[in-house]
Amino acid sequence: MQFDRPLIRATLLRRYKRFLADVTLEDGRQVTAHCANPGAMTGLAQPGAAVWLRPAANPKRKLQWSWTLVELPGGHFASVDTGLANRLVAEALAADAVPALAGYASVRPEVRYGAGSRVDFLLRGPDRADAYVEVKSVTLRRAGRLAEFPDTVTARGARHLAALTEMAAQGHRAVLLYLAQRDDCDAVALAADIDPAYAAAARAAHAAGVEALAHGTRITPDGLRLDRALPVRPPG
Repeated sequence: MQFDRPLIRATLLRRYKRFLADVTLEDGRQVTAHCANPGAMTGLAQPGAAVWLRPAANPKRKLQWSWTLVELPGGHFASVDTGLANRLVAEALAADAVPALAGYASVRPEVRYGAGSRVDFLLRGPDRADAYVEVKSVTLRRAGRLAEFPDTVTARGARHLAALTEMAAQGHRAVLLYLAQRDDCDAVALAADIDPAYAAAARAAHAAGVEALAHGTRITPDGLRLDRALPVRPPG
């Protein structure tokens, strides 16, 4: 997935009200950027961090910049725009680039299912059960090269797991795909200490047959690309 316009490097001053960030551009101007990430963004929003912004296509948009990437130590990057996760996975599914989910004839996004929910992707194909796929963007890293989800309490995430569990009980294939939107991790695990309720829902889903998959992401200021499959540590 290539960015539709070049990103601009800047320096983070502060993130506030969850969806706003003040930054200084390289020409010295201070601007406010939109932050499309409702999570805690632990370790990713330190003042002074080098960040990359996407300019708005619409000149009438209130905020003309969107915070997209943050530079990490060692030349690594993290994508802080959670909306990019589904776009990247959609491209990968269409190209059969997710081996565990390859071979389906159709990929439909945002399909209603469960009790008033919408599944990120519904995969259908001949001679196989429908696959209900939810995508979670993972950006938390606290130790080693381990990515963890979630970085804050997520009642919505627990509801998604319950809906996937219901689909598995009906004989469908139900999949939780964790996308590590940082390129310095080799595995994914649950942050049970941050959200015990989500961890409990994940254990119940695992016992019911819900699959947990994970992939890394290759990240540059030019775009994102799905990287190799990563191991998912089973919920304890």
